[in-house]
Amino acid sequence: MSMRAFGRLAFAALCAGAWGAHAAGLPPQPEGATGFEARPAVRAPRAMVVTANPHATDAAVAVLAEGGSAVDAVIAAALVLNVVEPQSAGLGGGGFLLNFDAASRRISAWDGRETAPAEVDERWFLRPDGQAMGFFDAVVGGRAVGVPGLPKLLGEVHRRHGRLPWRRLFEAAIRLAGEGFPVSPRLHALIARDPFLASDAEARERFYDAHGRPLAVGATLRNPPLAELLHMVAEQGADVFYRGGIARDIVAAVRREPAAGKLAETDLAGYRVIERRPLCGAYRHWTVCGMPPPSAGGASVLALLGMLERFDLPALDPDSAFTTHLFAEAGRLAYADRDAWYGDPPAMPLSPARLLDRRYLTARADGIALDASMGFAQPGVPVSAPPATAAISPELPATTHVSVVDADGNAVALTASIENAFGSRRMVHGLLLNNQLTDFSFRPEDARGKHPNRVGPGKRPLSSMAPTLVLAPDGRLHAVLGSPGGSAIINYVAATLVGLLAWQLPPDAVLARPHAGSRNGPTEVEDGPAGRELARRLGLFGHETVLRELTSGTSLIVREGDAWVGAADPRREGKAAGY
Repeated sequence: MSMRAFGRLAFAALCAGAWGAHAAGLPPQPEGATGFEARPAVRAPRAMVVTANPHATDAAVAVLAEGGSAVDAVIAAALVLNVVEPQSAGLGGGGFLLNFDAASRRISAWDGRETAPAEVDERWFLRPDGQAMGFFDAVVGGRAVGVPGLPKLLGEVHRRHGRLPWRRLFEAAIRLAGEGFPVSPRLHALIARDPFLASDAEARERFYDAHGRPLAVGATLRNPPLAELLHMVAEQGADVFYRGGIARDIVAAVRREPAAGKLAETDLAGYRVIERRPLCGAYRHWTVCGMPPPSAGGASVLALLGMLERFDLPALDPDSAFTTHLFAEAGRLAYADRDAWYGDPPAMPLSPARLLDRRYLTARADGIALDASMGFAQPGVPVSAPPATAAISPELPATTHVSVVDADGNAVALTASIENAFGSRRMVHGLLLNNQLTDFSFRPEDARGKHPNRVGPGKRPLSSMAPTLVLAPDGRLHAVLGSPGGSAIINYVAATLVGLLAWQLPPDAVLARPHAGSRNGPTEVEDGPAGRELARRLGLFGHETVLRELTSGTSLIVREGDAWVGAADPRREGKAAGY
């Protein structure tokens, strides 16, 4: 067996759940689990930040305390996360951002998703025999690298909504990259588990010691090339990333064998951030707003919530198997539509509005039996819709989320990603490049036709990232949230909203609840004593259950009177702080 084949098997085995999630056909976790630690909620009277790492939270709070806006704080946090959470996100990837302007109560949605190079076509992830590549054959190397969108996304929202000087927002990230920071238990565990990272020479120099061993917990990780890159972008603006020497070096890294990609300097120079109209819908008496396509996250969360409105959830026990049954069944239906209909907006045969029509969602919810699982849901067919085609897209993004509310009540929800943990495992200028092209459907068509998420030049791949804002009936901001977790993000965010809005649970209690839901496959239940009992009871409804560690990373901020309560997911090393 080749080392690459062994690595693929080792990675899948490490990520599979305790009851054979891999054998059940479920995708491995985007990032491995590294424990569960209770994180009490934090209350602050004026401003709040929740990120996936204490360094990032501290940098963002410092920016707010200097009079920075929510956008300023999110930029500072995202840059620090690039340094201390290199496996999850960074300037080599992309993201989606929602901005709430308190004065106008206007929400804007910003699409910083990666784009496919001009030279690729819909057969990009097919082998010569016409069969789809194995996932890690596609991931590792330059083949899956799309044009990074995060640098321009941060630059554009700063131009619109920033207060502090651009270069000020880079200070903490430059310092941590240059002077170093202690390797956390989570980062150490993820480096140690990854069978591909050491194949890149620059990654070996950054993440391993002189003996080739993963940097130990507490060891200092320094990244001088990244510090230099950040300094250049701080001084010259985001455009320096897309032209000249940095662009040439990125292209050279992507086009290097093995698994060379097709990225060109013209692809980088032509990248554009898109401001889109947010998707907003009613849930009970709240307004829930999320990202439109190419993310299916916002629409799928709204679809799931819309179907659940048929049932009187506040009157039900949050911990009952019946309640979980309803949530999982609504999830099957929402994911069936996600897989069939969503992709880059110009390629979608249906608008999200048709898939979120109240009559359509009511008809979908009518298919939920109260006493038995449907097992597998077919996509719905709105009136005059063409035949649906199911996507074949693993979507295993290593992702991070930042939630911020500033002292003026402005808010930002940013979900950013480089896709699989450590992305393409190709590093340049201290930066890990994404593998987001593997979020496209590997097969462009099946017997029913072409899929909207097929690969194509300049296209943006389907995502499940779901940064979310919730407005109260009076139009005031009520909550800011989002999570990493690959395609499971939809379930994580929807469950958080149900716990928060239907059951009025405290923010930290919502995040500590065991996960359970379906992505139109087996019903996944978070492994643990409560999860095992829940799985047993779900069996009475006919659910095929799989116990596994479900590594969400939700960052949640909720209004409490005129103050804010922040909560970080206990499954990661996040931190909430404010003033």
